[in-house]
Amino acid sequence: MAISAKTKRDPGTLSNYDQFTTTHTQANLSIDFDKRVLAGSVILNLERRSNASSREIVFDTSHLSINDVKVNQQPCQWDLQPRVEPFGSPLKVKLDHAIDDDQNVEIDIKTQTTERCTALGWMDPTQARSQYPYMYSQCQAIHARSILPCQDTPDVKSTYEFNITSQLPVIASGLSTGVKDAGSGKTYSFRQDIPIPSYLFAVASGDIQTASIGPRSRIATNPKGLQAAKWEFEESTEKYIETLEKIVFPYQWTEYNLLVLPPSFPYGGMENPVYTYVTPTTVSGDRENVDVVAHELSHSYSGNLATAGTWMDFWLNEGWTTYLERKLQAALFGESHRDFSAIIGWKALNDSVNDFGKEHEFTKLIPDLECKDPDDAFSSVPYEKGYTFLSYLESQIGKDKWNKYIPHYFTTFARQSLTSNEFKTNLLSFFASDPAASAALKAVDWNTWFYAPGLPPKPDFDTSLVDVCYTLAAKWENADSQDFKPAASDVDDWRANQVVVFLNSVNEFAKPLTKQQAQLMGETYGFFKSKNVEVTARYYDVGLRSRDENVYQPTADLLGNVGRMKFVRPL
Repeated sequence: MAISAKTKRDPGTLSNYDQFTTTHTQANLSIDFDKRVLAGSVILNLERRSNASSREIVFDTSHLSINDVKVNQQPCQWDLQPRVEPFGSPLKVKLDHAIDDDQNVEIDIKTQTTERCTALGWMDPTQARSQYPYMYSQCQAIHARSILPCQDTPDVKSTYEFNITSQLPVIASGLSTGVKDAGSGKTYSFRQDIPIPSYLFAVASGDIQTASIGPRSRIATNPKGLQAAKWEFEESTEKYIETLEKIVFPYQWTEYNLLVLPPSFPYGGMENPVYTYVTPTTVSGDRENVDVVAHELSHSYSGNLATAGTWMDFWLNEGWTTYLERKLQAALFGESHRDFSAIIGWKALNDSVNDFGKEHEFTKLIPDLECKDPDDAFSSVPYEKGYTFLSYLESQIGKDKWNKYIPHYFTTFARQSLTSNEFKTNLLSFFASDPAASAALKAVDWNTWFYAPGLPPKPDFDTSLVDVCYTLAAKWENADSQDFKPAASDVDDWRANQVVVFLNSVNEFAKPLTKQQAQLMGETYGFFKSKNVEVTARYYDVGLRSRDENVYQPTADLLGNVGRMKFVRPL
């Protein structure tokens, strides 16, 4: 029987997923490090929608080489259409007869990536800090189509089977099902039985070893960095999982593992199922940067399990994830830590709104992305405006009542994709029998929250953890006019994030510190010798503004050793 009718609501895809929908994807690909390509076959199983009238299936591709296509193991007519920016080249596959209600369609496509692939990062041994090369994928938002033909939209979720042949170990966004010899390499197989959108398709290959960091977690990275990474994450990972389970419900993905990528990896983290990708800058030797795990782990519920159906509704992924991350922090460390993180986030939201302009479309919670690349809209807006909205709803309804809605939301939309209006309808329905909560929700100005540009109303934060940072910064700013003698005890009991807030404030001084003051700060507080890049990068910024020659070479060394854009761009 055909599956129910579906409206095509995502403008970021050229596929006709409203006519036929992918239910299972098998990727049989070989990694060629010399040619820097992935090549092989992709087998997609699709079901006809009950409203389907088309006699063709359209897939997304981008800069892909298509060599052959078969329908139900038979030759067929197919056409790779001219490119449509920014979405790629639609692949149209002709069906020679109508598909019956109870019949699935199997499409087997021989494909190969090209040098213009936007989803793969290739590193030579020098970049990988290894004897061997390295490859990783990054498919969010619409880059999976440059690895494999697919319906590249978060509104389609498919189970996956990976058979990846490589001369080096392979990690993928599924549970391992075995390794077999394959000529000069090996074929690494994985399965993902929870349906996921194409942007969560992930594969990495290189000199990778693993170690246990908990009863359901492993750390994976290069052999030289394995023990340091193991120490960094083994204390917190299981504790984070157990805490989130109490907030939502039991973890669904069997394993939660971390892949620490080489230093050239430009991002902080990516929530690929089973194996979260993280930057090596999280391995700081002080366990102060493991909060990235709190965020990416929260994606195991928000985004990965309950998924925004369009990139216009991206806040449903990132707003909910940021909310869960901070709920986790509050549960472990107290409510003041939740607000401290939110204050940092509010500044990031301010910066994004100022960068775009307060009337810009991309400052809306639900922006119009018709004919636009979703990457162009990426900023802190969906994270922080989304978090602020959810926190506002919590305050209007009451925390105890809201806490009961959280597991309901994720239970309702688990393994599904949804829009903002579906979230609204679900929330109103859940509290329909509660007059007080219903009245509070009726008073919400939904249209303004969803579609107004610029900043939302500023929440009333607990500023206790941030005030000490601003107070110390003010002392440095006015050091010439007052009797201020810095001491190591000024920051003795601070978390690294408090140091970051302090240094950010110093970097915003209208008049930079003198060279002597910058040197004194680094020596007194130990910033110059810190191994935490969150700290050193910002301190080097202070030194550069002060024309302190002592930070010139360390800054150059950092830029040569760290690829994370968060640190590279400001320096």
